[in-house]
Amino acid sequence: MREVHGVSDTMYDWIGGEATVRRLVDRFYELMDIDPDVATIRKMHKDDLGPVRQSLFEYLSGWLGGPPLFVQKRGSPCITKAHKPFHIDEAAAEQWMKCMRQAMIDVGIDEKYRQMLEPAFGRVAQALRND
Repeated sequence: MREVHGVSDTMYDWIGGEATVRRLVDRFYELMDIDPDVATIRKMHKDDLGPVRQSLFEYLSGWLGGPPLFVQKRGSPCITKAHKPFHIDEAAAEQWMKCMRQAMIDVGIDEKYRQMLEPAFGRVAQALRND
Protein backbone atom coordinates (compact mmCIF):
# COMPACT_ATOMS: atom_id res chain seq x y z
CA MET A 1 0.00 0.00 0.00
CA ARG A 2 1.39 3.41 -0.95
CA GLU A 3 1.11 5.92 1.82
CA VAL A 4 1.88 9.59 2.16
CA HIS A 5 2.09 10.70 5.78
CA GLY A 6 0.19 7.56 6.82
CA VAL A 7 -2.62 8.04 4.29
CA SER A 8 -3.25 5.78 1.28
CA ASP A 9 -3.06 7.78 -1.92
CA THR A 10 -4.54 5.65 -4.71
CA MET A 11 -8.00 4.47 -5.63
CA TYR A 12 -6.56 0.95 -5.60
CA ASP A 13 -5.76 1.35 -1.91
CA TRP A 14 -8.93 3.25 -1.06
CA ILE A 15 -11.23 0.52 -2.37
CA GLY A 16 -9.33 -2.34 -0.73
CA GLY A 17 -6.42 -3.25 -2.98
CA GLU A 18 -5.87 -6.55 -4.74
CA ALA A 19 -8.65 -8.48 -2.99
CA THR A 20 -11.32 -5.93 -3.91
CA VAL A 21 -10.14 -5.53 -7.49
CA ARG A 22 -10.21 -9.32 -7.90
CA ARG A 23 -13.73 -9.51 -6.44
CA LEU A 24 -14.84 -6.60 -8.64
CA VAL A 25 -13.63 -8.33 -11.81
CA ASP A 26 -15.07 -11.68 -10.78
CA ARG A 27 -18.46 -10.14 -10.03
CA PHE A 28 -18.39 -8.11 -13.25
CA TYR A 29 -18.00 -11.27 -15.33
CA GLU A 30 -20.51 -13.20 -13.22
CA LEU A 31 -23.07 -10.51 -13.98
CA MET A 32 -22.17 -10.60 -17.66
CA ASP A 33 -22.76 -14.34 -17.62
CA ILE A 34 -26.19 -14.23 -15.94
CA ASP A 35 -27.87 -11.00 -17.05
CA PRO A 36 -29.79 -11.45 -20.32
CA ASP A 37 -29.84 -7.66 -20.75
CA VAL A 38 -26.09 -7.71 -21.48
CA ALA A 39 -26.14 -10.58 -23.97
CA THR A 40 -24.61 -8.38 -26.66
CA ILE A 41 -21.36 -7.91 -24.77
CA ARG A 42 -21.34 -11.48 -23.45
CA LYS A 43 -21.37 -12.73 -27.05
CA MET A 44 -18.18 -10.74 -27.70
CA HIS A 45 -16.33 -13.03 -25.27
CA LYS A 46 -15.23 -16.65 -25.49
CA ASP A 47 -17.09 -19.27 -23.46
CA ASP A 48 -14.17 -19.45 -21.01
CA LEU A 49 -14.00 -16.09 -19.27
CA GLY A 50 -10.93 -17.08 -17.22
CA PRO A 51 -8.28 -15.44 -19.43
CA VAL A 52 -10.24 -12.20 -19.88
CA ARG A 53 -10.93 -12.06 -16.12
CA GLN A 54 -7.21 -12.23 -15.46
CA SER A 55 -6.48 -9.63 -18.12
CA LEU A 56 -9.05 -7.16 -16.75
CA PHE A 57 -7.81 -7.75 -13.20
CA GLU A 58 -4.25 -6.97 -14.29
CA TYR A 59 -5.35 -3.93 -16.28
CA LEU A 60 -7.50 -2.49 -13.48
CA SER A 61 -4.77 -3.09 -10.94
CA GLY A 62 -2.51 -0.60 -12.68
CA TRP A 63 -5.32 1.67 -13.89
CA LEU A 64 -6.49 2.14 -10.30
CA GLY A 65 -2.99 2.95 -9.09
CA GLY A 66 -1.86 -0.46 -7.88
CA PRO A 67 0.82 -2.73 -9.29
CA PRO A 68 1.09 -2.37 -13.09
CA LEU A 69 0.55 -6.09 -13.68
CA PHE A 70 -0.75 -5.75 -17.23
CA VAL A 71 2.18 -3.60 -18.32
CA GLN A 72 4.67 -5.94 -16.63
CA LYS A 73 3.27 -8.96 -18.50
CA ARG A 74 2.19 -7.52 -21.85
CA GLY A 75 3.62 -4.04 -22.21
CA SER A 76 1.64 -0.86 -22.62
CA PRO A 77 -2.06 -1.61 -23.14
CA CYS A 78 -3.86 -0.44 -26.23
CA ILE A 79 -7.39 -1.29 -25.22
CA THR A 80 -8.96 0.34 -28.26
CA LYS A 81 -6.92 -1.90 -30.57
CA ALA A 82 -7.82 -4.99 -28.55
CA HIS A 83 -11.53 -4.19 -28.88
CA LYS A 84 -11.42 -3.14 -32.55
CA PRO A 85 -12.71 -6.52 -33.89
CA PHE A 86 -15.97 -6.05 -32.02
CA HIS A 87 -18.84 -3.75 -32.90
CA ILE A 88 -19.07 -1.56 -29.80
CA ASP A 89 -21.84 1.01 -29.94
CA GLU A 90 -23.59 3.08 -27.27
CA ALA A 91 -25.76 0.11 -26.26
CA ALA A 92 -22.73 -2.15 -25.79
CA ALA A 93 -20.90 0.54 -23.81
CA GLU A 94 -23.95 0.93 -21.56
CA GLN A 95 -24.17 -2.84 -21.05
CA TRP A 96 -20.54 -2.84 -19.92
CA MET A 97 -21.30 0.04 -17.56
CA LYS A 98 -24.37 -1.76 -16.19
CA CYS A 99 -22.21 -4.72 -15.19
CA MET A 100 -19.49 -2.51 -13.71
CA ARG A 101 -21.94 -0.34 -11.74
CA GLN A 102 -23.61 -3.38 -10.23
CA ALA A 103 -20.31 -5.14 -9.55
CA MET A 104 -19.04 -2.09 -7.63
CA ILE A 105 -22.18 -2.15 -5.49
CA ASP A 106 -22.12 -5.92 -5.00
CA VAL A 107 -18.51 -6.02 -3.78
CA GLY A 108 -19.14 -3.19 -1.35
CA ILE A 109 -17.13 -0.33 -2.82
CA ASP A 110 -18.03 2.75 -0.81
CA GLU A 111 -20.45 5.11 -2.56
CA LYS A 112 -18.00 8.02 -2.51
CA TYR A 113 -15.50 5.94 -4.48
CA ARG A 114 -18.19 4.59 -6.82
CA GLN A 115 -19.13 8.20 -7.60
CA MET A 116 -15.53 8.87 -8.57
CA LEU A 117 -15.08 5.64 -10.50
CA GLU A 118 -18.28 5.65 -12.52
CA PRO A 119 -17.37 8.63 -14.73
CA ALA A 120 -13.85 7.22 -15.21
CA PHE A 121 -15.21 3.81 -16.19
CA GLY A 122 -17.70 5.60 -18.43
CA ARG A 123 -14.87 7.33 -20.29
CA VAL A 124 -13.20 3.95 -20.83
CA ALA A 125 -16.44 2.44 -22.14
CA GLN A 126 -16.96 5.39 -24.49
CA ALA A 127 -13.36 5.22 -25.72
CA LEU A 128 -13.96 1.65 -26.87
CA ARG A 129 -16.89 2.61 -29.07
CA ASN A 130 -16.22 2.11 -32.75
CA ASP A 131 -19.62 2.70 -34.30
